[in-house]
Amino acid sequence: MARGGWRQSAAQRRLWERSNAITAIRVPPSPRLNALAAQLAATLATGDRPRVQAVSQALLDAYCGALRVPRLQVEVEGTRPTNHYGELHGLYRPGNGRTRDRVQVWMHTARRGQVVAFKTFLRTLLHELGHHLDYEYLKLPGSVHTEGFYRRENSLFYAALPRRDAPPVTRIPS
Repeated sequence: MARGGWRQSAAQRRLWERSNAITAIRVPPSPRLNALAAQLAATLATGDRPRVQAVSQALLDAYCGALRVPRLQVEVEGTRPTNHYGELHGLYRPGNGRTRDRVQVWMHTARRGQVVAFKTFLRTLLHELGHHLDYEYLKLPGSVHTEGFYRRENSLFYAALPRRDAPPVTRIPS
C-alpha cells in the first residue's frame, strides 16, 4: 500500500516525489502583488462579489504575468457548496484547448453565510493557482496535494503578503 492507503503506479509515485521535492515558487518581488492583495482585503470586506472577482482576477493575472504562464479565468461564487466531506473552498478546472483554465472560489461560508476571512480567501485563491502552476510553470503531468505543493502555496502567499522573518524563497529545479 502507498500513501493514503491506495496503490500507486510507478508514474503516480514519480509525480508524487517530483511534486514533493519542489518546495517553493520564486515570484519576483512585486509592489503590484502587495497592492493587489491589500486591495483584495479591502474589497472582500465590502462583500461585493463582482468587485472581489475583479480584484481576484487582477491578482492572479499579476502572478501569471510575473511567472510568464498563461492567464486563467477567476470566478468568485457566493456561498460554498457542501457535501458529507464539508465545504468546498475552491476548484481548479483545466481548459479544454478552446477555453482558458478556470479557478472557482467561494466567498461566503456555508453554515453562517459570512464573508470568508481574507487570509483564508487569499490562500484558497493561491491554492487553486498552485494547481495551474503545477501544469503550466513546473510542467508536471498532474497536480497532487503533497507537502511540497503546500509549501509552494505558502511561497505564493508570502509573495503577496511578505513577512519580515520569512526565509529566502528558492525553487528547486525539477
